[in-house]
Order: sequence, then C-alpha cells, then structure tokens
Amino acid sequence: QINFVACQLFALLAAFWFRIYLGPSHASSAVRHAFATLFGIYFAVFCFGWYSIHLFVLVLMNYGIMNMASIPNIHRYSFVVAMGYLMLCHISRMYIFHYGILTTDFSGPLMIITQKITTLACQLHDGIGRQAEELTAEQNRLAVKTRPSLLEYLSYLLNFMSIIAGPCSNYKDYIAFIEGRHVHMKLLEVNWKQKGYDRLPDPSPTGAVMYKLCITLVSLVLFLTLTKNFPMAYIIDNEFLDKTPFLSRLGYLYVVTQAAKQKYYFAWTLADAVNNAAGYGFNGVDERGAFRWDLLSNLNMWNIETATSFKMYLENWNIQTAVWLKRICYDRAPWYPTALTFVLSALWHGIYPGYYFTFLTGILITLAARAIRNNCRHYFLSSVPLKVAYDVATWVATQLAVCYTAAPFVMLAVEPAITFYKSMYFHMHILSILVLLVLPVKPQTHSVRRPQNQAMQNSVQRK
Repeated sequence: QINFVACQLFALLAAFWFRIYLGPSHASSAVRHAFATLFGIYFAVFCFGWYSIHLFVLVLMNYGIMNMASIPNIHRYSFVVAMGYLMLCHISRMYIFHYGILTTDFSGPLMIITQKITTLACQLHDGIGRQAEELTAEQNRLAVKTRPSLLEYLSYLLNFMSIIAGPCSNYKDYIAFIEGRHVHMKLLEVNWKQKGYDRLPDPSPTGAVMYKLCITLVSLVLFLTLTKNFPMAYIIDNEFLDKTPFLSRLGYLYVVTQAAKQKYYFAWTLADAVNNAAGYGFNGVDERGAFRWDLLSNLNMWNIETATSFKMYLENWNIQTAVWLKRICYDRAPWYPTALTFVLSALWHGIYPGYYFTFLTGILITLAARAIRNNCRHYFLSSVPLKVAYDVATWVATQLAVCYTAAPFVMLAVEPAITFYKSMYFHMHILSILVLLVLPVKPQTHSVRRPQNQAMQNSVQRK
C-alpha cells in the first residue's frame, strides 16, 4: 500500500512535468509515447518488483496475437489469452498464498491491462473485420482502422498515468491525447462563437486536479479512521450476532460498507487526478458551460450515495469497468447478456468464493429491482409526495441491497459469507425470488450487432 501511494504521488508529479515540458507543442508523438512507456515500466518495477514481469509477458504475448491472428478471430484469441493469464494469476494468488494479499499485489494492474487488451482487440476487429453498417454508432466511432505500432501498443497499455490503478480508456482517445488532438476534438462539439469566444479556449486541468486531490485526502482520512473503528469482520462475530437486533445489524452493515468504500474512492480519484494532471481526461463542457474533466472518472460519488435503484448505483460505481463490460460482453452477447456480464465481472475480479456470492446475488437483485421498477414506479409519479416517498423507500432499499450484496466481496471466503447471509436470514435472496415469482417480467430489450442504419437496411430489404 505504501508503494502504491508513493508511485501514484510520483506519477502525479511526473504527469505535471509531462504536460508542461512534453506537451504536444514541445515534443513529437513518438517522444511522448516513449516517455509515457518508460515511466510506466519504471513505476511498475518499483511498485511490484519482479512480479511486474507478468505485466510485460501478457502485453508481449498479446502483441504477437494482434499481429499474427486473423482479424475475424483477433478479439477471441486476445480475450482467451488475456483472461486465461489473468485467471492463472488469480489462482496462484488464492491457492499459493492462501487468501493472503501479496506484499506486492500485481493483480490490479494486470486486470487493467486485460481490459485494455480486450478493448483494443474488439475495436480493431470492428474497424478492420466488420463493415460500418454492421456496427452500432458507438462501435463505429471507436473502431480502430489500423494495427498500432509496437511503441503505440506499449504506450497504450503501460503508460505511467494508468499502469498502477487504471482506468481503462479507449485506444483512439489515448492516441488523440498523445498527438495533441484530445481537447480540440471535444471542444469542436461546442459552438464557441455563441458563447462569446473568438477562438477555441485552452482549458487547464489544474482546478479539476486540486478538487480531486481534496477528495482523495478526505477519503484517505475516512478510510483510516472508519475501518479501524468499524471492521467488517465484526458483523459476523458471535457476540455481536447474539446481542444485536436485526435492524441494528442492518445499520452497522451500512456503516462498515461506507468505511470499506473509502479505499476505492481514494484510489480511483487519485488515478483520475494523475491522468488529468497529464492533460488527459477532458470531456467537453457541461450544461452550464463549465469544462468537464471526467472522461476517465471511475465513480460519481453523489450519484452513488443518492442512488435510488440498483442499476443507478452500478452505473456510477467503477464506471470504466462497467463500460468495458458493456462493450466487450453485454453488447456482444448473443443471449442472457445480464447474466453473462455478471459472470465475466466475477471472473475478472478473481476466483475468491466471496466474489461469486456477490455477483450471483447481484444478478438476482438486479432482475428483481428491474421488475419492481417496471411494474410499480409509474403508480408513484402522479404527485410530488408520492414521488418523494417512492424515492426515499427505493434509496433505503438500494443502499441496503448493495451492502447485502457487497459484504461477501470483502470477506472473500465461503464460511464468513455463509455466516453473514445466515445472520441476515437470506432476506434479500428470498424477497428477490418472491418478486420474480409474483411480478410479471417484461422482456429485456437487448440489441446485439444492431447496425446504426438498420432502418435503411430494412427499407432496402422490403424493396
């Protein structure tokens, strides 16, 4: 953990230096690629020691696949090799180290690299192996038309801004950032003459970086204080279970989950700040005309803490991973996209049994929450008091459902997870099953490989 924080702080300083002295106006794209890669390799070796060889082996293996595999199969081979290697590392982490956390736990960076490898492979397959009319509008926008060079490939996967804690980003966005087109691409989407500007502004990330650093500081303080006073293990302590009423246990569960979340708030916000400090992550302007630096943000804390649906919570938690799952699995799955996406998410996280308790429970609760919303929500929209009451009730239900679902993720092993769910009387499982049995479930709208000009194709076929 000390190495992680030290590396990210060094990366933050390197990012400022990179933006100021190696900006697109001061250095060529090749130089920027080279320095970003060399810094990333150095940070990986510093933080993970010889374990960092796993990162480099996976990257080089998949570079060979990208150049030798046929385009129709490139995304399949890359996915199998990247996920297979990641799974082998997860297995060694669990069985060799007996649920222990390595002093140099390289699984996090390996998970991010796996995301990037599979993302690029799918986008390369879309760009070269498929016709434009076969793609959705988003797939067409992100499609990669040419295989990257070795330097571009290494820079995308190993750059110092994201090698330690991510997040995953699109290849085309990253290349546009290195080449100095990233900010202008977003600004050109806005009519600046109407806003009183004679030319495109030059937004600075300094304000966004400072704001995110303040959030990381608060999250770090909360994590260090709350986890010490409210340990997750206490929730399955026999004395606690014997003396504490059920509703009080639910309240404690909410508090310990809040404490556990601060670690992720800290790591993801700091990673976002590192990318922004380098000039990466600009995302246009909001409805008020303010510059946005959230292209790579991994969470929206306000939406998380005020979420009134399981779906809303998941969409704002680990955002870039959710986007990866959607683009790699959900949008391409021929059947059962929700279930397959949860299973892939569990496999990507690792093989600890607690992960599978969490994600399998998540499938059940997601389906039940969707059924309740589709069948009941419209009855509460007729008046403001009813809508407020519905929002309050769904907020409480969502927060408790997330705590109930996520607890085994932290506990990892089978026995504590079963003990926890027994202490909770499996109430969320039972309620979800009852909901699915009683309420009609509307067919899930899901489009796989839906062309962006489907209407035109249908018209041609009718003719």
